[in-house]
Amino acid sequence: MPEPRTPNTDDLQFAQSVLDAEASAIGHIRLDESFLRAVELIASLKGALVVSGLGKSGLIGAKLSATFASTGTPSHVLHPVEAMHGDLGKVRQGDAVLLLSNGGGTEEVLTLAMLLKQDGIPTLAIVGRPGSELGRLADITLAIGDITEACPHNLAPTASTTAMLALGDALALSVMQRRNFSADDFHKFHPSGGLGRQLMPVTSAMRFKCVGDDANMPMIALGTPMQDAYRQAEHSASNSGLRRAGALLVVDSTGKLAGIVTDGDLRSALIKQGPAVWTGKIDAVMTKNPTTLTREALVRDAVHVVREKRFDEIPIVDTAGKPLGLIDVQDLAALKVIEG
Repeated sequence: MPEPRTPNTDDLQFAQSVLDAEASAIGHIRLDESFLRAVELIASLKGALVVSGLGKSGLIGAKLSATFASTGTPSHVLHPVEAMHGDLGKVRQGDAVLLLSNGGGTEEVLTLAMLLKQDGIPTLAIVGRPGSELGRLADITLAIGDITEACPHNLAPTASTTAMLALGDALALSVMQRRNFSADDFHKFHPSGGLGRQLMPVTSAMRFKCVGDDANMPMIALGTPMQDAYRQAEHSASNSGLRRAGALLVVDSTGKLAGIVTDGDLRSALIKQGPAVWTGKIDAVMTKNPTTLTREALVRDAVHVVREKRFDEIPIVDTAGKPLGLIDVQDLAALKVIEG
């Protein structure tokens, strides 16, 4: 092989041309009635969606199978060669098989398609041209079109696999939408990792609570002197063994949230007004009608508020507007969904 040359700006231009070629390949895909039929078939399956392809198409198929499985469609991968040596038993009545081949002439995939047809198993195909051999064999065919690869020799599967992946993603997510697959459903399939933590109910991540047997944060009444409010907060923290929250929640006579006072608010007031702040009422320092989240909110909603509004503390309220507790940025950092 020739010796590699020193990188230069030509490499950046070439890399950009690769990205442009792959973006163009996706942009030229056109959906038609076949796509709707494919969505309907997959959404109505009694069994699983089996995905098969060879080489790079097989790798794309494995990713698509994982996407289907994580969005509510049972799915697994079938290698077309292994299918000829016993793994065909993985396909059962009630299943459908999605076959991937850009050229549509891969021998092993065609053999599998013919066997499935004999067994009455519905088949879908993602190919380059609908008129290819696989395109004609499949019950439903989706085409990415004739694509020039991003590879300068037009050999390495690049733009075609990107287009195949994008079309498969569109199919998987359309089926997800067709099934009304919700964020709660998504969480059931992603209980661990960063994604699972983002989809936790915000109340599960909330350490500072105003109600319940494990309440550890007081609700401060309107009109309370600031020094008394902080004494209440320190007392609750001492009893619970937790540090004091970085904010106080202020409620009106009906128990509804009236405002919030953060430690930053207190510092600003002390700098401007001096020690008199301690004997003044908390109402004078609090922020009225603060941004809140409801008990139905997810951790990702709290992350959004922290990032977009730069708040470190967010009150959590019930449907009547009464405080349930407070989630702060350190709670989110502890979950590793945001940097501390």
